[in-house]
Amino acid sequence: MTERQKDRPWLMRTYAGHSTAEASNELYRRNLAKGQTGLSVAFDLPTQTGYDPDHVLARGEVGRVGVPVSHLGDMRRLFQDIPLEQMNTSMTINATAMWLLALYQVAAEEQGADITKLQGTTQNDIVKEYLSRGTHVFPPGPSLRLTTDMIAYTVNNIPKWNPINICSYHLQEAGATPVQEISYAMSTAIAVLDSVRASGQVPEERFGEVVARISFFVNAGVRFIEEMCKMRAFGRIWDKITLERYGIRDAKQRRFRYGVQVNSLGLTEAQPENNVQRIVLEMLAVTLSKDARARAVQLPAWNEALGLPRPWDQQWSLRIQQV
Repeated sequence: MTERQKDRPWLMRTYAGHSTAEASNELYRRNLAKGQTGLSVAFDLPTQTGYDPDHVLARGEVGRVGVPVSHLGDMRRLFQDIPLEQMNTSMTINATAMWLLALYQVAAEEQGADITKLQGTTQNDIVKEYLSRGTHVFPPGPSLRLTTDMIAYTVNNIPKWNPINICSYHLQEAGATPVQEISYAMSTAIAVLDSVRASGQVPEERFGEVVARISFFVNAGVRFIEEMCKMRAFGRIWDKITLERYGIRDAKQRRFRYGVQVNSLGLTEAQPENNVQRIVLEMLAVTLSKDARARAVQLPAWNEALGLPRPWDQQWSLRIQQV
C-alpha cells in the first residue's frame, strides 16, 4: 500500500511593512527565518497615492500603515539580502502598481535575477479602489488602461507574475455580503479581461495565458459554512465564465487562483485575545475544502484592532498557519 501523497501547503505570509525600508527589510528577514514562505508588502498611504515622503500632503502618514517606497534606493534597501528570484512577493499596491513593479524588476535585475522567473503579485485592482477603498489617483478610464497595459507587459515579459489581484476582500470590509462580494469581483474580472482583449496587445491564441495569470484576493469572515460555500461557488463561476465567455479550453488556465486574508474588520478591541479563535475559524473555511483551497494565506495579528503588530504578534499569526 503506497503512502498517500500530501497536498502542497499554501504560501504562508504576514502582511508587513512600516516606518522605513531598512526596518521593514529586517522584519522580512526575521519572518522568513521563522518559516514564512512568501512576503506580503504593506505600503504607506503616500506611496499608494503617488506622493513623495517630503510632500506636504504626506505629512503624518509616512511609514504609518506601511513602508514608504518612492525611488529605486528604497526598493533596493527593502529587499537587501533577500534573493528575489527565489521569493514570492505580494505587493498591496493599486494606483501606482506599474511604477512599483518597475522598481521591483530593476532591483531584481541588479541582484542578477532572471526576470522570467520572478513570482509574485501586484494587487493592481483599481476598480475596487473606487468601490470600497479610495487610494485611486487617476480617473477610472485611464486607470483601467494602466491595469491593461501592465497585464499585457507581464504576460509578455514576466510570465510567472500575477499582474492583478482582483480584490473582493475590501468589498466585504466595506459592507458587501459574501454573495455581493462574488458578484462585484466577477464583474471586475470581466471588465479587465474584456479590456485586455480589446487592446490587441496579446494575440487571441495567447489569451489563455492572460486568464491563467489572473488571481483573486478574498475575504473570509466568521460565517464558516457560508464562506466555504462561497469559495466553492467562486471557483465554479470562474470556470464557467472563462470557458463560455473567453473560450479557454485548457482547464489549467481556467483554474481559480486565490489568496486570502481573514476578516480584519471583525477583530475586536475589547478582549482581543478572543480574536485568535476568530482567525482560526475563518482560516479553516478556506483551507479545509480540497475543491476550494487558498493558494496563499495571510492572517492578521490578534491585536490588530489596537495598533501595529509587534514582531512577536506576527510570529503568532505565522504559527497559527503552521499548526
